Amino acid sequence: MTDRPQTPTLDRVNSPADLKSLTDADLRRVADELRAETISAVSETGGHLGAGLGVVELTVALHAVFDTPRDKLIWDVSHQSYPHKILTGRRDRIRSIRQEGGLSGFTKRSESPYDPFGAAHSSTSISAALGFAVARDLGGVTPEGIGDAIAVIGDGAMSAGMAFEAMNNAGALKKRLIVILNDNEMSIAPPVGALSSYLSRLYAGAPFQEFKAAAKGAVSLLPPPFQEGAKRAKELLKSMTVGGTLFEELGFSYVGPIDGHDLDQLLPVLRTVKARATGPMLIHVITRKGKGFAPAERARDGGHATAKFDVATGQQHKAPSNAPSYTRVFADTLLQEAAADSRICAVTAAMPDGTGLNLFAERYPSRCFDVGIAEQHAVTFSAGLAAGGMRPFCAIYSTFLQRGYDQVVHDVAIQRLPVRFAIDRAGLVGADGATHAGSYDTAFLANLPGFVVMAAADEAELRHMVATAAAHDAGPIAFRFPRGEGEGVAMPERGEVLEIGKGRVMREGARVALLSFGTRLGETLKAAEALDARGIAPTVADARFAKPLDRDLVLTLARNHEALITIEEGAIGGFGSHVAQLLAEEGVFDTGLRFRSMVLPDIFIDQASPRAMYDVAALNAADIEARALDALGVTRLGKRA
Repeated sequence: MTDRPQTPTLDRVNSPADLKSLTDADLRRVADELRAETISAVSETGGHLGAGLGVVELTVALHAVFDTPRDKLIWDVSHQSYPHKILTGRRDRIRSIRQEGGLSGFTKRSESPYDPFGAAHSSTSISAALGFAVARDLGGVTPEGIGDAIAVIGDGAMSAGMAFEAMNNAGALKKRLIVILNDNEMSIAPPVGALSSYLSRLYAGAPFQEFKAAAKGAVSLLPPPFQEGAKRAKELLKSMTVGGTLFEELGFSYVGPIDGHDLDQLLPVLRTVKARATGPMLIHVITRKGKGFAPAERARDGGHATAKFDVATGQQHKAPSNAPSYTRVFADTLLQEAAADSRICAVTAAMPDGTGLNLFAERYPSRCFDVGIAEQHAVTFSAGLAAGGMRPFCAIYSTFLQRGYDQVVHDVAIQRLPVRFAIDRAGLVGADGATHAGSYDTAFLANLPGFVVMAAADEAELRHMVATAAAHDAGPIAFRFPRGEGEGVAMPERGEVLEIGKGRVMREGARVALLSFGTRLGETLKAAEALDARGIAPTVADARFAKPLDRDLVLTLARNHEALITIEEGAIGGFGSHVAQLLAEEGVFDTGLRFRSMVLPDIFIDQASPRAMYDVAALNAADIEARALDALGVTRLGKRA
């Protein structure tokens, strides 16, 4: 436990309403203390740090100027919302963030009226804010009322097509809407693409001092309500010289860029906009991710996500590992395959570090493509690469692949293009909770004709599946693997190409067959040991493939055992459903087979440790053992029920 910071001014703030009685000097002190409190809290819990530190002054200014929760403040992605939570009556619970039963690491409607819209994926804020603005003008009602709608969106999130779709619509509707573009030249990784270059030109096209000098003579050109604000926020005039042309062409009035860490600039600009804006307004603020905490500022990712750490040194407290992470195994294996095949290339949607492709980019920069926060584009771009004779690996987290599903169907599957989908963070992910759970990919991919869908039971199997995908040119292929460390199994030097649609039997037994798909195999083997102790020796098999199914394996297990149980870390409609369909088609149920399918429950599971989440899902060894006993009609005492 670290010493808590002294926060006498922040201690006077129990809700945003308390900020309105403070002087601007007091607000600066609140910001300094809020930054210290955020650092202290995250040092105890771990979590997203850098993004929140970058918007401390902006958070204070927005809550001081606007009338939240009547005014709807919508944070894009919302991993930067920790300071917002502290100011909105949740300070006493901030050290429970991302813990079981604690505050969410993102905004959440059920948590507070100050969270009018939940988020954890990017680029949704402008669409949602426009929805509130239109609802307001149509007479919509919320418990707090609806005033202004304010979206705070990062420059990385602005690269997604959905943000531009929303801006295009907002510009046409001409509703009063305020968009804060939080430009810190950083999402999770350094930004890429033409938009990033455009934003850089907006504030680097001419020296700041030139605009400061010009400000004195240009203030008289502004309408009177703007003059005082412009005197204190001289960077406001930069838009007159450099221009916010792109945003203005979309129908937005553009103000900026201004220093997002300078309350002397933020407060007058926000006050003027609140008083004067009539249509869509974009305020361009420049911030620094990790601001005010040197270790975060020095980090390549701006201190994006951290484990618990020491406030004085920034040293993170991570338990030592005896096994490599699945992500690292994927990255290292892909490098091996790419060394032998110049057609292999890699695509990521703004997650080079998270997917391990930063290592690929270092070795093969001309064959690695970070397309920004644009999963739809990533999928279709990969399809084009495949159609052009390359062997693309499209590496996307399971939860983010959902955003590109139409492209998976229309651009990849229908054309039978050999795109290789590396699906990281499959299954339950712990502290990020329901928004980041990889629950649905098996179900939504295995129903597509011609798709091959694999799941790695351990890190050695992942190596084999990368090699299998590299060699597969007959159509699209996907392999899923979880977050975190492997099982500690012996690793082969090179991956072997697996026979498509063939599983493996791990141990022979009788009466009940346990058929696992994915990394629940370890828990399945533990359950088999427990059943052994009860005098029931089960067969355990690893399916490897959800599609195509190993028909011979499934039917052999079904015909030679009293009961067959499938186990997977995915939603209803996945592997178990395909097995059930096969058994029904072959008439196996008519023989009296007792079939059970263990899947994730039909609920969204809140954040907790992965172990606790799998307890909720009833997919741990004890649950598998109990299901086997139930299927056999055996009580816990070993007798027939």
